[in-house]
Order: sequence, then C-alpha cells, then structure tokens
Amino acid sequence: MVKFGVNQSVERKEDFRLITGSGEYTDDITLEGQLYGYMLRSPVAHAKILSIDVDDARAAPGVVDIILGAELEADKANQLPCMIPLKNRDGSDRPDPGHPVLVTDKVRYAGDNIAFIVAESLAEAKNAAELIMFDFEELDVVVDTKTANENGQPLVHDGVANNVAFDWAQGDEKNIDDVMSNAAHVTEIDLINNRVVVNSMEPRGLIADWDAAEEKMTIRMGTQGGWVLRSLLANSILHVPEEKVRVITPDVGGAFGMKLFFYSECAATVWASRKLGRPIKWMGERSDAFLSDTQGRDHVTHAKLAFDANHKITGMMVETNANLGAYFSTFGPLIPTMAAVKVMPGVYDIPDFYYHCTGVFTNTVPVDAYRGAGRPEAIYVIERLMDKAAREFGIGQDEIRRKNFIPVAAIPYKTATGCVYDSGEFERIMDRALETSGWADFSARKAKSAENGKRRGIGMCYFIEATAGNPTENATIRFEDDNRVTLAVGTQSSGQGHSTAYAQIVAERLGVPFESIDVIQGDTDKIKTGGGTGGSRSLTTQGPAIHAASDEVINKGKELAGHFLETAAVDIEFSAEDGEFAIAGTDRKIGILELAHRARGLGQLPENLAEGLDSEASFTVEAFTYPNGCHIAEVEVDELTGETDVVRYVIVDDFGTIVNPALVRNQVIGGVGQGIGQALTEHTVYSDDGQLLTGSFMDYGMPRADHVPVDLLYETIEVPCTMNPMGVKGCGEAGCIAAPPAIINGIIDALQEVGVRHIDMPATPQKVWDAIRMAR
Repeated sequence: MVKFGVNQSVERKEDFRLITGSGEYTDDITLEGQLYGYMLRSPVAHAKILSIDVDDARAAPGVVDIILGAELEADKANQLPCMIPLKNRDGSDRPDPGHPVLVTDKVRYAGDNIAFIVAESLAEAKNAAELIMFDFEELDVVVDTKTANENGQPLVHDGVANNVAFDWAQGDEKNIDDVMSNAAHVTEIDLINNRVVVNSMEPRGLIADWDAAEEKMTIRMGTQGGWVLRSLLANSILHVPEEKVRVITPDVGGAFGMKLFFYSECAATVWASRKLGRPIKWMGERSDAFLSDTQGRDHVTHAKLAFDANHKITGMMVETNANLGAYFSTFGPLIPTMAAVKVMPGVYDIPDFYYHCTGVFTNTVPVDAYRGAGRPEAIYVIERLMDKAAREFGIGQDEIRRKNFIPVAAIPYKTATGCVYDSGEFERIMDRALETSGWADFSARKAKSAENGKRRGIGMCYFIEATAGNPTENATIRFEDDNRVTLAVGTQSSGQGHSTAYAQIVAERLGVPFESIDVIQGDTDKIKTGGGTGGSRSLTTQGPAIHAASDEVINKGKELAGHFLETAAVDIEFSAEDGEFAIAGTDRKIGILELAHRARGLGQLPENLAEGLDSEASFTVEAFTYPNGCHIAEVEVDELTGETDVVRYVIVDDFGTIVNPALVRNQVIGGVGQGIGQALTEHTVYSDDGQLLTGSFMDYGMPRADHVPVDLLYETIEVPCTMNPMGVKGCGEAGCIAAPPAIINGIIDALQEVGVRHIDMPATPQKVWDAIRMAR
C-alpha cells in the first residue's frame, strides 16, 4: 500500500492553512480603487412600481452611481436565464416569464431587487439607499404551495395561468389507475416537504474588476465552479466572448448547491464595474442570505403504493405541487422533476410508476437545488409510504422492505423510471444496520425510556440517490521545477476536502510524495474546462479523470525512462510503491521526480516527449452512480412537552470504493445534521402578505450540536460500481437524504400507541404536542 494513498484516512491538507487564518475568502480580498455595491430590496412581496426617485440618493456623499433596471434593459442585460427547458405533459413548452436582474414594473417577493447603489464605502452606499423613494401599489399575494395554482389566486406573472410554472409527468397515468384499482391494498399518504433556508457559513459575495485595456472582466467569487457563471455573464450580461470573462474562486465557506446559481447581485456588480471602470465589491450579509439566496425543498405531495395480497408492491403514484418561488432560478425546474424522479421508486422492485409534478410560482424567494437536490424529496416520499404500509399490514419495517428489495440477482436493474442500478446489495446492508443498531433488542431500550417518562421509537430509511451534473471532467498533472507536482481540476471544494482526496489518488497512482502535491482549482483562465461541484459528482468524474491523467504520465514516463536508460519503452516497468521506472529484471531505474527533472533540463527530446511528464486527460461518465444505504434513528419523545431527541443513530452506507474514510464519514455526519434540522427544527415561514417571518437566526430553527446524538454509529460496506474505473459512487448527500424519513418514522413509531399516525416536518415540540392531543 502506498503511504497516504487511496482508502486511508489521511489528514486533510487544507486544514492547517484554514484553521490558522491563512485562508482567503472573498471578503478577505480588497483591490486598489475598489468601490462598494449595495442592493436595495423590495419591502413588500407583490406590488406595481409607480415610481423610483433616486435624485437625492445620487447626490449623497460618496455615491458614484445608482443602477436601475431600465438602464440594464437598454443594454439587454436585465435577465437571469433559466438553463432548464421543460416540456409540459401535453407537449407544450413551459412558460418563460423572465427573471429580471433589477425589476422595472413589479416586485414579486419581499427582497426582490430594485436598485444597485455603488459608492466609495459600504456605509455610504447603505445611507444612499435610505434616500431612494420607492412608490408602489401593493397587490394581493400568494404564498401557499398547495393552493397556489387554484382558480382565483393572485397571479405572480401576468400571462402565466393559475401560477403554473410547468405541468410535468413521467409514466402512464391510465395504467397506474388500473394498477391501483386492481390492488389488494393501497397505502396513501399526504406529505409536506418543508422549505428550508440554506445558511452557508460564508454568505455570497463577489468582486468584479473590469480591465479596459484588455476589455476583460475578472470576478473573484465564492462559487461551486466558475465555468457556468462565466458563460452566463458573457452571454447574458456583458455580451462578450467567454474568454473575456475570468472567474477566480478563492476559498469557499460552504455552498450546499446554493452557490451554483446566477444571482442579481452578481450581474449588477459585473455590469456596473464595466460601466464605471473600477472594481466593485458586493458582500451579502446574513439578512441578505435569508432574503435572496435560493431556498430548498417546499413540496406538497399526495402519494400511493399499491400492493398484492403478499405485500409485494405493484405500483406507485405520486402527485406533487413544487414551489418555485417568484421566478425560475438557474436550475429550478430540474429539481422537483427530472432530478427527483430518478430515484423515487427507491431500492424496491416497483413494476409500474407514475409521477405528476406541478410547479407553482408564489410571491416567495426562488427555490433551487439544496443538498441532495430532489433526491431527499423523492426518498422521503417512498420511505414514508413504506413505513405507513408496514404499520397498516401489521408487519415490521424491515420485513416490508425485505419483501420488496431489488434482489442482487436482478442487478443491473432498470427501474420503472428508466434508471439502471448497476450495483447494490440492499438486503445485506439493511441486515448489517439491523445488527449494528441492536434492532432485535429495541424493546428493552423502549422500556427503559418509559421508566424515565419518555416514549421511544425506532425508524428506518433505506435511501438511494443518483449522482448528477456535467458528465465530463478534465485533469492536468504538471511537474514543477521545485520537485512539486501540480494537479489542476475542474471541480470546486467548499469544505469537502478535495485537495486531500485528489492528492491521495495521485500519490497512489504515481508514488509522488503526498505532501509535494498541490491541487489547483477555481480559475477559469488557468483551467480551460470544468463541471464544478454538485450532485456528488466530484469524485465520480474528477477522480477517474485524475486516474486517466496519471496513466498518461506513466505511459510518457516509460518512453522517457527508455530514452534515458537506453532501452525500449516496452522493457520499462513502473512501481507506484517506489515511484520508480526500471528496466525489467535489472536494478537500473530512475525515480519519477528525477525523470521529470532530467526531461525538463535536456531540451533535446524527441518531439513526442517534448512535454516531459506533464499530462492531461478527461473522463466522461456513461451513466449515473447510485450511492445507497440504511439509516436507523432512535428517538425519545417527551409526551408532556412534545420535545423530541434523536438519541441513537446508526448508518451503514455503500459508496463503492472509498478514497478517504475520514472525509466520507465527516461528509455523511454533516449531512445527517442537516437532515435532523429539516426533520425537527427548520421551517421557512411566510406571512399571508408574503413577509418572511423566519428571516434571522432569532426566528429560524437552525440545528445545533446537541441535536446530533453522541451515540452515532457509522460504517460502510463497499460494493464498487461499474460506471467508472475507480468503482466510486459519491457520498456528499447521503446524510440529508436519509435522516428526515428515518427520524419521522421513528417519531411515528414512538407515538403509534397513543394514536398518532402521521406528522409533518419539522416535528417541533408544539407540533408533536398538538398531534398527541388530537390523537387522544
């Protein structure tokens, strides 16, 4: 085994720099002559704009300019495009009402963007914003996901009938109706997948810097990959060739999907920098994040599972209203439709399936991908259905799953939604989770809790997810003059530990010292292409690309070693253990770093070896990978107060081949923490007039450290996938997919004896207390 190679819990390369204050985030950067931007936001959720008077504000001290929507409109720079075309189920295109950078006629949610103030200091920009006179006529508001598309509701966009953003379906509706009619038993459930605020540690922000001489824009910005942003800015805002836009991503303090998207503040800052010829910084504050960052989830669902007399599933039907907010965000329509449907049948043999999703516009913050991006919503549906069905049949949560698992013998298995699961041992993993959790001994723990006045429940979730994103990634390996190795990648870390995992792959393949490997990311000028980070795609695409680039280094190395050792390349062997090229059967050899050094210094190499060992390769995944696993949550409910504690949590996951077990464990536990938050504490609440009532940490229930149980057991079973040469499946979203249904199923288990059959997230003490009283 290579030291610091694959499948070892190597300490993160990044941590010393970050924890000692040597990191560089967007707000740490100040450019010479820098101006400051501030966004004036709408105080109301829906209104017709009568006038915007900026005369006093323009005359305020320090103000350099005030940008309004009309000015952007005149330059054809006032639209944030949605990148997801979508066909309605009748074959028509979804509506496209547009998403203005700065509004000109109406505001459509509290926080909508009215004017962008640029000043010499942030304080002066804020002061000027107070002087802008915004006159408006308030309009009626719609905020409720379930009823937004009913007749008579206020319209968010003129011309979009009944606020229907799209009317999308997959499957045969008539066929599923027949399946339901002929079933021996049908389990039905109504679910709310509650809206959540992303709340990354570092708020969004950017610095735009226009170089008039080069006619080029440079943006320094926390992103999940700058290439999509570069394209959108070049084509929609600046109308310049893409090579005239450079996006540099410094350290990123959390993202969770939200930093993938194209926002008004970015467009306005970039456009204003070119107009004024000076760098401009806009940094969001926490209140900006609540009012303007895309939010997540927000589905209202009615679902059915049909069974035969032997408790085998014969069909599944799901109807969902998905809230898109006031506008289409960059990828918004994708999340509740194509992203969710992929895994909605879960790990079960479901022969017939129908999913109908109605997207609705409301006077709320736009909704887009949030960690898991449609897969948590889908798995919540199937796993709550499975739990409810088991209780209706009077059989165990494990038994109903065991009866319906896709068997190993059936894999590769094509689901009713068209996905092909290439690998998986679902029953084996559930059995290990049952054993680890002490499932058979739960009654003793339940009795012990009862002695302490608590009701204890146990809940299971078996999740599966599909990785997503750009299927292609590129990797470049360069050997530097100081005997260091540079690896350039097209993904973007926001805390996951990419630099460590990627360096482990290079060390494993090439025998280069782990500590000598530098990972370069986040610069669209230095790295020609990149798919960014999202959908757990990083290791499944970037890892094999690094693998392929390493193979190219080895192939070149054999040619070079043959040249220097005066033998044919076919006689050269490479040992990653030693990092050496040697003539087979002899002691004549040369180390890889020495070989790279000699190749640089010679200057008289054959043309095909002129680049030395420097190599580049790309990899394209042919199909999704499917991480999966079984999570079991034990909860205690205080019947007198309604308070719920997650007291024990067991995880057995299959991520295929694992590069760094410690990184994976931390990713999963972090995701579980977010899932606990959605299940128990987090809920985005709007008033009837569209005001965000949970707009700060005083009002919004963020999960805290003590919500995550001390008794948390984690392990993996590696079932390598066949979709990439490394056998990796991805791990980043598992925790937040599995935790909500496992916890809610546990709460139902705890309270079934008092008659509670259902509870929606978040299961706050008030909601649990009410459910107990209503059941009695």
